[in-house]
Amino acid sequence: MNSLEQGKKIIKDKIPLIGKNPGVYKMLSSTGEILYIGKAKNIPNRLKSYVTESNLPIRTERMLSLTHNLETTMTSNESEALLLEANLIKKYKPRYNILLRDDKSFPYIYIGNKDKWPQLTKLRGKKSKSGYYFGPFASIGSANWTIKILQKIFQLRVCDDTVFKNRERPCILYQIKRCSAPCVGHIEEKDYLSTVNDAIDFISGKSRRIQKNLSKEMEKASKELDYEKAAIARDRIKALTQIQTSQKINQTNLNEADVISVYKETGKTCIQVFFFRSKQNWGNQAFYPKHDPDDTIKDILSSFISQFYENKTVPSLIITNDEINEKSLLEKAFSNKENKQITIKKAKSKNEVSISRLAEKNAKQALTQKLIQADTNNNLIENLATKFRFDNNIDLIEVYDNSHIQGSDSVGALICFGNEGFIKKRYRKFNIKDHKIHGDDYGMMREVLFRRFSKAVKEKSGSLSLPDLIMIDGGKGQYSVSREILNELGLHDLPILAIAKGKRRNAGEEKIYHNNKEIILNKNDPMLFFIQRLRDEAHRFAISSHRARRKKNLSRSLLDQIQGIGRQRKRALLNHFGSAKAVESASLDDLKSVEGIEDNIAKKIYNYFHE
Repeated sequence: MNSLEQGKKIIKDKIPLIGKNPGVYKMLSSTGEILYIGKAKNIPNRLKSYVTESNLPIRTERMLSLTHNLETTMTSNESEALLLEANLIKKYKPRYNILLRDDKSFPYIYIGNKDKWPQLTKLRGKKSKSGYYFGPFASIGSANWTIKILQKIFQLRVCDDTVFKNRERPCILYQIKRCSAPCVGHIEEKDYLSTVNDAIDFISGKSRRIQKNLSKEMEKASKELDYEKAAIARDRIKALTQIQTSQKINQTNLNEADVISVYKETGKTCIQVFFFRSKQNWGNQAFYPKHDPDDTIKDILSSFISQFYENKTVPSLIITNDEINEKSLLEKAFSNKENKQITIKKAKSKNEVSISRLAEKNAKQALTQKLIQADTNNNLIENLATKFRFDNNIDLIEVYDNSHIQGSDSVGALICFGNEGFIKKRYRKFNIKDHKIHGDDYGMMREVLFRRFSKAVKEKSGSLSLPDLIMIDGGKGQYSVSREILNELGLHDLPILAIAKGKRRNAGEEKIYHNNKEIILNKNDPMLFFIQRLRDEAHRFAISSHRARRKKNLSRSLLDQIQGIGRQRKRALLNHFGSAKAVESASLDDLKSVEGIEDNIAKKIYNYFHE
């Protein structure tokens, strides 16, 4: 019996044991890896199609050949099964599913409703605070641009509470008319709250009413000869008019909608999502789902939508440039999730078709650029393999570097490069655990490589797959240490390049070590530029990781060393005094006056700094 028939038999034997209910099924390999996750209204009926149909796609046959086990999870209805499937696909990323890559949470603009002086800020993740949330915005840049406009028109504060409570004079934002300086009482509370409400109305699409109110306010101030107040209203009207012109608010007439367009070429796909809220375009984002070249646009679009909204708020309307599979099921699942009517439809009206085509045009352009970049990266990698005569194909490169200051806050860094460029999700940092080797570059590299590759060799859960080439920022000694570690782990065939700076540490004088040979490339060799680019990115990531760790250690170096000072007391002290240094110089009575700091804790803090 061949492996395909064996896989079919495993599924066939399981079918009689499964209830005729909606749910999710998982196909697993011999090692327990999840190969595929699917959903069904009736699981046994869906599984029968794998064993009875004779003309299965080649991709499905490959999957069945690897299948050694089957697991199922029952749900109360098909909509619940759809949402569970999307959740599990994003969690386990099975190789035979269509996968949404580069998924992330989008930024929102947040205005609190319980603060005396509400702050304007950005937030990602869960909406745990009470207040007003506006979004999602396609990028941090889009959110920052909108905040800048809100500052210009309404002059709301953006500083955090610690800074706000400890200001003695206005900051530069007040001078350039981006803040009304509530921190030092330059605006009355009722007037500030009024502008907050105007900002909420503006971002909700009620800009015309605000413009009329500002016009009335300007006229009234002029009649009362309050020319300063009239000038402020005039400047706000100008800014508001400018924004209305640049945003073309009323042209789309989409109050709450996402426009999703897909473009496929040479087996690759780009999906563009345009976010429209309050009749304003809040930016767009490109996605490149991973899928089989033979997957249809309908399948890709359907899988993308179910995974994309698995952890996001679904708008009332989703407009696509093509029909999708299971449209009714998706609408029902999303409507149940959001407790409101969700509509998914292909663009039909003139306005919808226009914006859908624009999104598709963006998708085509983005995909073309990505394919060109992929070809360029492939050529660079192929030339690298040819230049150094590697025996194996090079698809994935890992680059390592270390960073420390005189042995303190030692960090090792790993970055990864493939045909799609730098692969940020594979970046890793290693906080050096062995205190004996802090400052010892050889020892640090030994620890980093052992920790990284010992997990991969043991096939531990969560470990990264093996690269085809590793690069080390270092010279002959670093090469020898790296080769020794890899040999100890049985990775004799994994090639290493070590890049050492020249005597004067100038770019272009690098020496490259491979197989214990020293190689010097011409200063104008494109291959040298490519290697420098990889080395510099590893160095940048190592430095930034080291600085983040050092900053974290510095920020907790004083108060965190005092027993009995937890997060809440630390926050209370910093909010009261402004800094740990100010706490250090505070008197005992000053410490006792801080809310939440009892007398015995105040004495403990005072004694810690003065004994």
